[in-house]
Amino acid sequence: MIDLKSTSSQINNLELLAKQVVEGFITGMHKSPFHGFSVEFSEHKLYNKGESTRHIDWKLFAKTEKLYTKKYEEETNLRCHIIIDNSASMHYPVGKNQSIDKLNKIGFSAVATASLMDILKRQRDAVGLSIYSNTYEYYAPEKGSERHRKMLLHQLEHLLSSNSTSSTETYQYLHEIAEKIHRRSLIFLFTDMFQTSKNEEELFNALRHLKFNKHEVVLFHTHDKKTEFLFDFDNSPKKFVDVETGEEINLYAENVQQKYQELSNTFFNNLKNKCLQYKIDYIPVDINEGYDKVLTSYLISRQNFL
Repeated sequence: MIDLKSTSSQINNLELLAKQVVEGFITGMHKSPFHGFSVEFSEHKLYNKGESTRHIDWKLFAKTEKLYTKKYEEETNLRCHIIIDNSASMHYPVGKNQSIDKLNKIGFSAVATASLMDILKRQRDAVGLSIYSNTYEYYAPEKGSERHRKMLLHQLEHLLSSNSTSSTETYQYLHEIAEKIHRRSLIFLFTDMFQTSKNEEELFNALRHLKFNKHEVVLFHTHDKKTEFLFDFDNSPKKFVDVETGEEINLYAENVQQKYQELSNTFFNNLKNKCLQYKIDYIPVDINEGYDKVLTSYLISRQNFL
């Protein structure tokens, strides 16, 4: 995994940062069980008799005495659609995103998405993007052009600097997104799974809708493990505020930590079991542990998808 702290700590260039993340990941793969995965595709393919000679690379022929044709961006191997939950709870911890080592959940999701886009570009795969909160904020279909990728990066940079006070009904927008994706795709969803509705079945019905047309769905359950899962705070009186509803409570964290962890375990395990039941890949990702798990999940999903 790349040591991001050794690079510029300020997020001045999301595209460059994503490239550094991916290159660090590729380097680390050579020391891991995943070293067999290919993350670099040739820019050429062997010429097949009967094809048009229009795109033959004659300079390469002069060097190799073999006929190759150039591959273009529209010759993609896979279509990927990335969905990001931009509700208020995804902007926890509040006041972060000033630097790479101080990201909240939406900041982590934006950098992870940009990194996935970089590796998708290397694989010549098409990518689309959806962002939702209490509205369907943004939609772009799957394309492989450089202009399209730059447009998506601009949206992700906007997420890094944005705020949100909106709650969301995730299931509602997943249904809308599912209606837009007609061709078989690999779908990644970044969400903390918090929503106003308590009806979990509605959410999983929407996830099942995403699997329609034989899509592959990967759920990145994005969370801050230390505080949201372990409830690890120093033992001083604190005011806890729900970022979506504004509800407040004053307490000592230590007094409720054990019960909180039990409920968190139940919540995470229920999600995992439901996803297993519906054949959805469930990947819990801690925003403080880097991007290797996200990129490895992509490579595994891609291999299974193709």
